[in-house]
Amino acid sequence: MVQLQSSHKGQKSLPTMYDLPSEDPEEPGLPDEFHDLQPNFLKNTCQSPNYSQNDYFIAKDLNLYYDLEHPLWHKRPDWFLVLGAPRSTNQQELRLSYVIWQEKVAPFLVVELASPGTENEDLGLTERKKEEIPTKWEVYEQILQVPYYIIYDRYENLFRGFVLRSGKYEALDLSEGRLWLEELGLGLGLWQGSYEEIEGQWLRFYDRFGNWIPTSEERVIQAEDAQEQERQRAILAENAQERERQAKEQERRRADNAEVELQQLRDRLLKLGIDPNNLPSDL
Repeated sequence: MVQLQSSHKGQKSLPTMYDLPSEDPEEPGLPDEFHDLQPNFLKNTCQSPNYSQNDYFIAKDLNLYYDLEHPLWHKRPDWFLVLGAPRSTNQQELRLSYVIWQEKVAPFLVVELASPGTENEDLGLTERKKEEIPTKWEVYEQILQVPYYIIYDRYENLFRGFVLRSGKYEALDLSEGRLWLEELGLGLGLWQGSYEEIEGQWLRFYDRFGNWIPTSEERVIQAEDAQEQERQRAILAENAQERERQAKEQERRRADNAEVELQQLRDRLLKLGIDPNNLPSDL
């Protein structure tokens, strides 16, 4: 059990991420393939135009500690985003967990990937006794007051979202499969396609024009395509210049030939004793 150390002022110091375990020893096993791929896809496409990438924090399957009175109580969201929490840029400073009383800022967006064993708790349908720890729904809605809560069921391709209004979650109309997040400057939606060579419907971010944010791999391909298009345009321009040069050369040759033929005609007329400069105008 975590012990709170006393400070010099006689007050209890707060446990940090270094004091709290990064994994729950009573929760064996690792995330399945989908719970690894989908969060990676979200992180890869979460490119906010409103924030520097160093000014927001993204995590998957990371313990989130939320109650100092019960410092071991935590949830482990499948994916979450915190605006205004700096991203670690030093390997040794990478977070072991996310501790609210240390970070002092709650997530802006939480995404849970529903599975048959967790769906009821994800949706706040699980009742608990007073002595039990709070459910995910209670933590996100009442304790952390996370503005946006998303639940995606890949088995039913069911995309559900909730927004916090007056301290309570209200269901959002996501019938179009898209949710715009103005503060983030991005939208979150369902995209049909192949990610990591796996076909299906995936959650991914899009920009204010409705365009899906490309992954890093897609950006490389787009850059290569742009370079190839530029190379093709350069070739076409070079070919056009060559055709123009050849056309001018042909025109010059025709003019030279015409001049030669005219001079030959003048010479023949002179041999015949005819002055080409005094020919009748009606000839």
